Amino acid sequence: MTKTSDEMPHSFCASERYDPVSRALHWLMAIVFSWSYCSAVVHSLSSDSALDKLLWPYHKSAGLLLLVLLILRAGWNLLNRHNRPPSVNRAACVGHAVLYALMFLIPFIGLVRQYGSGREFSAFGVPIMAGFEGEKIQWMIDLGRNFHSLLGWTMLVLIVGHIGMVIVHYLCGNPQVLRRMTGNTRKIWR
Repeated sequence: MTKTSDEMPHSFCASERYDPVSRALHWLMAIVFSWSYCSAVVHSLSSDSALDKLLWPYHKSAGLLLLVLLILRAGWNLLNRHNRPPSVNRAACVGHAVLYALMFLIPFIGLVRQYGSGREFSAFGVPIMAGFEGEKIQWMIDLGRNFHSLLGWTMLVLIVGHIGMVIVHYLCGNPQVLRRMTGNTRKIWR
């Protein structure tokens, strides 16, 4: 017998909100994405500035961290697939699938480019990939050059759309869409 949220006021109710682990992973990834996109914008607009020198060295590390968090999040989602709120509609389902695909492809392509360049890679001071002597692997470098940034900016547009749709749902009288990822059961913004 499943209890309702009235019977379990402080517990997770699958029909109302995501569990604390899912919410924590979501918001942690949002913070790391914010850092990553800030570093990319500053690098694009003001390369070699003091701010660029502060942010850019951690761009690759942030990308690897996002990939690790995505794998953890996908695994957690799979394990808890029967305890999650249903998708709002088909468009939301497709939008989330595209976001997840891009969250995997963008750092993966970055890692492929890094390997193809022959340069070593360390994330937050931890060696991840040894460099190699000899000829670079041009197709790997070209894959990264052609798609890493393009897909990254495409994903930023989708993230803005994702946030926008949450706001639209909220303003159109469906505050539960926001509340299920904040975990908050009381009114927000009103």
